Amino acid sequence: QVQLVESGGGLVQAGASLRLSCAASGRTFMNYAMGWFRQAPGKEREFVVSINWSGSTTNYADSVKGRFTISRDNAKNTVYLQMNSLKSEDTAVYYCAAARLSADWAPRGRALFGSWGQGTQVTVSS
Repeated sequence: QVQLVESGGGLVQAGASLRLSCAASGRTFMNYAMGWFRQAPGKEREFVVSINWSGSTTNYADSVKGRFTISRDNAKNTVYLQMNSLKSEDTAVYYCAAARLSADWAPRGRALFGSWGQGTQVTVSS
């Protein structure tokens, strides 16, 4: 498994941008698909976006498509989430997650992700 540490959260106004980072420990980062999930108060943790090993395939939730962009730098063991045009409904704790898969794809299912970060708070004021 890998250990994940998120950073970059904060308080912003609606329409602003933020970039989250997730640093992974270990030398096998490239073997993991990576994803971002979020959990708002009183709600279930939901899928936001994922990216495959090589970074060639991404999978976005409809709610963020066109506004959020995931990327990864395997040389730095880091995955990023660029969030633009933020809305108040994007307010949540954002979690980075890693999935060790037997094939190179970008999953959505929460159960496939075996390693999780501690989360970083994103608050968007309207």
